[in-house]
Amino acid sequence: MPLPSLGRLSSRTNLKAASSGRHRGGAAKPADDVVEDTELTSYLAALAPENDLESTGSGKRFGEAQVYQLRMSLVASQQLKDIAAARQISPQALAQEWILERLNWEGQASSLQDQRQVQAAEDAAGEVSDLTDEFHFPADAFDAPVGGRR
Repeated sequence: MPLPSLGRLSSRTNLKAASSGRHRGGAAKPADDVVEDTELTSYLAALAPENDLESTGSGKRFGEAQVYQLRMSLVASQQLKDIAAARQISPQALAQEWILERLNWEGQASSLQDQRQVQAAEDAAGEVSDLTDEFHFPADAFDAPVGGRR
């Protein structure tokens, strides 16, 4: 008959947690007195309203916005952090501000380019009609010999 292992655990032994040492009839330790920080609670409640539409919970939309990940080099990341710190805003807020400004600029530039193309097309149409008009040469323009030949 094999002898039981004394103090050693094997892969076959039951690995249940040891009891807390309390006996069935023993009294539980009284909980430490916890004081609620009402200022912190009210501050956190103000930051997280109950019906917040802008949620980042799994599967939920952040309003109608979309989240993008941006991978940057260490140098660019540090530069972004430094500029954001100087402006006392987060790097994420600064990057978002720059992207929205650039999109606005691109939209304006695209609109101006579209206007220029429409204007150029209108001008070209006008020039084509000008080119198809009659052109009058002086009557004696073709009477003289060219380059001294006769």
